[in-house]
Amino acid sequence: MDNKVMKREEISNEFKWRMEDVYSDENLWREDIEKVEKLLPGLTKMQGKICENKDNFKHTIELINEIEFLVEKIYFYANQKYHENLGNGRYQSFSDESVALLTKFYAASSFVEPELLAQSEDLINAYLTENKMDSYKHYFDDLFRQKSHILSRDAEEILALTQSFSSGANDIFSVFNNVDIKFPVIKDENGTDVQLTHAKLNLFMESSDRNVREAAFKGLYKSYDDYRNTLAAIYINSLKKDKFYATVRKYPSSRAMFLGDGNIPESVYDNLVETVSDNLGLLHRYISLRKKIMNVDELHLYDVYTPLVDAYNKNISYQNAKEMVLEGLKPMGEEYISLLKEGFNNGWIDVYENEGKRSGAYSWSVYGTHPYVLLNFQPNLNNVFTIAHEMGHALHSYYSNTNQSYSNAAYKIFVAEVASTCNESLLINHLINKAEDKKEKAYLINHFLEQFRTTLFRQTMFAEFENIVHGMVDRGEAINCDIMCEKYYELNKKYFGDDIILDKEIEMEWARIPHFYSSFYVYQYATGFSAAVALSKKILDEGEKAVEDYKKFLKAGCSDYPIEVLKYSGIDMSKKEPVVLAMKMFEQLLDEFEKLMK
Repeated sequence: MDNKVMKREEISNEFKWRMEDVYSDENLWREDIEKVEKLLPGLTKMQGKICENKDNFKHTIELINEIEFLVEKIYFYANQKYHENLGNGRYQSFSDESVALLTKFYAASSFVEPELLAQSEDLINAYLTENKMDSYKHYFDDLFRQKSHILSRDAEEILALTQSFSSGANDIFSVFNNVDIKFPVIKDENGTDVQLTHAKLNLFMESSDRNVREAAFKGLYKSYDDYRNTLAAIYINSLKKDKFYATVRKYPSSRAMFLGDGNIPESVYDNLVETVSDNLGLLHRYISLRKKIMNVDELHLYDVYTPLVDAYNKNISYQNAKEMVLEGLKPMGEEYISLLKEGFNNGWIDVYENEGKRSGAYSWSVYGTHPYVLLNFQPNLNNVFTIAHEMGHALHSYYSNTNQSYSNAAYKIFVAEVASTCNESLLINHLINKAEDKKEKAYLINHFLEQFRTTLFRQTMFAEFENIVHGMVDRGEAINCDIMCEKYYELNKKYFGDDIILDKEIEMEWARIPHFYSSFYVYQYATGFSAAVALSKKILDEGEKAVEDYKKFLKAGCSDYPIEVLKYSGIDMSKKEPVVLAMKMFEQLLDEFEKLMK
């Protein structure tokens, strides 16, 4: 494979996913759409009748699951085909048609949950028992758990009307951040004028030329600072929106509302922030080591992304990348390796970039068929980790889908990154242990240290900021741009320590983080990373017993709450231990890195 972007038809079928495993013929896709259209009227006819008797109850629940499964399958196929070439108008229309069908299904089924919640839990449980519908038990437990936060029918109808504008702050920020904001032109390493963009930011921040890094850093934040009060007004509006929904739904705080959706104890959030805060001395030590290695009198925030070890990037073919992943994940046992090979060899993966193909990488699955992985493979080490990561997601889906009923198969966001990151952790441990020379080992360890810094430490800092500003709004305290900038700057001082110059521009970083408009989301990156690191250590230390426990977690889907499901693997995120263990691993890696860099 050369560097030229090929047309899709020029790529061998062995490097393409096999969508025929979902629908062997596109006419079958069309037939399923027609089937859904015929089933929907039967669902709407059940309005007001679901719980009249046990037969109606069973019929409605099974019907809604049948329709939902078909709609998901239709949507999945259309979008996978569309992602093969975003310029293909035929499959764009397939995608649009599937979205319209999804919307129609949501509208037709909107009466179901309110009607179920109007019944007593005893009646629902009796129907479940009489109809031998045990696989739905957790779904209904969760539904009734949240009953106290469901309002009257009239109030719910009013709240439903607010959905059309409740994402207003996010929508405005997104347009500003992706379309309207203008970044400056800066000089690159050769003195050439280059346009600063979102896409090029990381390239400039990793530059070996300090002037380029400084210009990119200062130019970026000036662009946001020019609109500081507008951006503050947008974000504060989002915070007030969250307070409104938390108040009317009778939650004690915005955070309680967002964590309550997955039944995550608030102590999980507090434990993360407290444990990371207790171990910030390790991050400060890493920052001080960076200053020493870079040999600068003053270390600035625009210096923290430039590599400390020259890039170790062997030209790695896709075949070799697969072999590296298989070798690195051997501790997972023969069954797991066999499934990886199945995925590599039997149409799970769309490997190479082609004209019009969706960028990036992801894993996606639909119940009843094998998972699918989209790659845009390039022959370097980062892409080896991408394969390990996405196949972690894929095998998590495989185990869940083949061991759970449809209603219990889709694992929750809180645990979504655990399996993927565990694979990466196992792989990097393997590569570090077999590194052939000092430079290679140092590069790999620094790669892992940077994952700790940007995922565990940085996302926890974000989580702490979210908690502060949401708390202020929830309590009715005054808040404005200057206050948010002050709080954010103080957090940077806390996290980075004294051995770095805290450039004033960093106070505006909160204004460019899109995830802050998905409230109380980012902490899950840090908890997921901690759980994955702890799991990889258990697997390496304890072997087969740890692997079997881990598979219980992979097989559990959403048959229980995320915290409980993760306990099957031996990891309890309601306690501090997993984060403490991750910190110990960071310290060990830092010790070794210091020795290698002497």
